[in-house]
Amino acid sequence: MSSIKLKGSVSGEAIITAASDASAIILDKNLDLNGQELVLDADADTSIHSNTDDQIDFKTGGTDRMVIDSSGRITTPSQPAFSVVPTSDQDNCTGNGTNATVAFGTEIFDKNNDFASNTFTAPVTGSYFLTASVSVHDHTVSNTTGRMNIVTSNRSYLYEFDPAENISGAGVGSFSISVLADMDAGDTSTVTMQMYDSTLTVDIQTSGTFFQGYLMG
Repeated sequence: MSSIKLKGSVSGEAIITAASDASAIILDKNLDLNGQELVLDADADTSIHSNTDDQIDFKTGGTDRMVIDSSGRITTPSQPAFSVVPTSDQDNCTGNGTNATVAFGTEIFDKNNDFASNTFTAPVTGSYFLTASVSVHDHTVSNTTGRMNIVTSNRSYLYEFDPAENISGAGVGSFSISVLADMDAGDTSTVTMQMYDSTLTVDIQTSGTFFQGYLMG
C-alpha cells in the first residue's frame, strides 16, 4: 500500500509524494526547481506547472493541453478546431437538383488533424460548432430553389433559399449556415449544395467559400 510523505529535504520546499515517488506535489517558494513554483506531477508526462512568468501549463503526454497566461487568457492547443477552403472552383456541379458535396482542398488550420477528404471527423463525443459559407456563380432567375446542408452522421441541417433573390451583377451569390451539432466519436460532417429548376451550369467558387468548426464541450 502506498504511503504519503511530507518532505522538507530541499530548502524552501514542501514535497508530498507517494512512497514510490511516482506522484508528487511540490511547493517551491524559493523557485529552486527550474523556476517552478507549483508542480503536480503524476509522472514525467502528466503535470501542472506554474512558472516564473506567471503562466500555468497543464500537460498530458508531455504536451501542453491548456495554458493560462499572466493576463488570464486560456489557450487549448490540442482542442479540435479546423478551417478549410476550396483549392479550385467546382464547375457545373449543380443547377438541375444534383446534390454536390463541396470540395475543400486547402486547410487554413486543422489543430487536431481531424479533417481530410472534404470531411471533418469528430475525435470525441461532444457538441461541435460548425459553420459554412458557399459562394456560387452562373445561377440565374430560373434557379428558384436552393438547399445547403451541413451533413453529420446523426442528422442533416438544412438551409433552404431562393437563389434568384441573391444574385449580384456578376451573377454571384453567397449562402451560409451555422449549427451546434451533437456528434459522437468517429461521426463525420460534410457540406453539400443543391440548386434546382435549371440545368447543370452552377459553379461553386473558391472565393467566399469555407467550412469551419470546433469542439464546444
